[in-house]
Amino acid sequence: MQKAIKYYEQALIIDREIGDRRGEGADLGNLGIVYKNLGYTRKAIEYYEQALIIDHEIGDRRGEGTDLWNMALALDKLDEHAKAIAQAEASLKIYEQIEDPRAEKVRQQLAEWQRIGNG
Repeated sequence: MQKAIKYYEQALIIDREIGDRRGEGADLGNLGIVYKNLGYTRKAIEYYEQALIIDHEIGDRRGEGTDLWNMALALDKLDEHAKAIAQAEASLKIYEQIEDPRAEKVRQQLAEWQRIGNG
């Protein structure tokens, strides 16, 4: 996993140097995934938030939906269920607008979280 971090950090530096905002957003999102997998969930959320800002600025709706979904999963892992649900709902709205097939997965997870919260 340390190799992945080093790789994405190098890619981030390069993408920033050449002004590749889409690449920068992807690198940040990937760093978030690696840190989440390593158990550094709060650090992962910080990267997802940075990626979300960039994806919003460049109009990458699919990227925004993915960033929000990844944040939702990380927040759920931290037992911050209300925040997780809010992020998942925002992700679902985007995925539905762009007709992304991942909307169904998000919809199913949201239903489960809401059922657990009411149970």
